[in-house]
Amino acid sequence: MKEFGLQIYSVRDKMTTAEDIKATFKALREMGYTQFQTAGKPAVSYEEYGKMAAEAGLQIVGTHDDFTMMCEDFDQALANHKALGTKLMGIGGFHPKTGNEDIAGWEEFIEKANKVAAKCAEHGMKFTYHNHSHEFIKLANGKTPIQMLVEGLDPVNTSFVLDTFWVQHGGGDVRHWIEKLAGRIDILHLKDMKRLEHFDEKRGYQFFAEIGNGNMEWELILDTAEKAGVKYYVVEQDTCPGDSLDSMKMSADYLKTLIK
Repeated sequence: MKEFGLQIYSVRDKMTTAEDIKATFKALREMGYTQFQTAGKPAVSYEEYGKMAAEAGLQIVGTHDDFTMMCEDFDQALANHKALGTKLMGIGGFHPKTGNEDIAGWEEFIEKANKVAAKCAEHGMKFTYHNHSHEFIKLANGKTPIQMLVEGLDPVNTSFVLDTFWVQHGGGDVRHWIEKLAGRIDILHLKDMKRLEHFDEKRGYQFFAEIGNGNMEWELILDTAEKAGVKYYVVEQDTCPGDSLDSMKMSADYLKTLIK
C-alpha cells in the first residue's frame, strides 16, 4: 500500500452542495487521501464532480452506481463513468427482490452482471461487486451467495470490492477471502470492527470503527492484500460516532504509519 483512498459514502453528510463537495475534497486531500470511490449519483453533474475531484488532486478509482441504468441504458452509465475518469463501474451490492434465499434471483443477477461486464470490457473497463455479510448465508443449494458470485461472475471482466468488515461480520476469514480472490480484487474496503459493550438493534455487538481503533489485524491483512495483487485501498466507515471528517482523519493518520 503506497497510498489510500476513501469510499465517499463515509462523508455523505458533507457532500450535499457544490461548496460542500469542494471543501470536503480539500479536507480529505490534506489528510492524505489521494483517491476515492463514489457512492451513488453525486449532488452535482458527473462532469462537474469529476472536474472537482481532479482539481482537488483526487483520483476516482471506482463507483457504487445505478445497476438498473447499467442494464437498461449502458451508454448513459458509460458516459457518466467516463466523466468521472474511472475504469471500474461498480455497485454497492445486491439483494434478490424476494429475499436473500432466492437462488434464482442470484443466478439472474449474475447473468445480468456478466452482460454489463462484457460491455464494460469493450471500453477497457470492468464491472465490480461490493459485498456485505448477507452473501455469507448458506442457501438451499448448499452454497453461499458469495460462492455463487465467485463461481459465476466472469473472472476477466469483473472484479470484487472486498469489504473487510462485512466478510468478518458474515463469519468469513478476511485473509482467506483475500487469498481466495487473488487477482480478482481491484478495491479492498478497509473497514474496522469494534465490539460494543451493549447490544445494538441494527448491528448487534459488532460496529464500525476508525481504522486502527477496532479489532482487525491490519498489518497482516495488508500484507495478504499486497501479495494478492489488490490495486486500491479504500477506507469506508458506514457510521461515525461524531464528525465524519474527524473519523476519516483518525483512519488516515493510522494508515500513514503502515505505508512502507
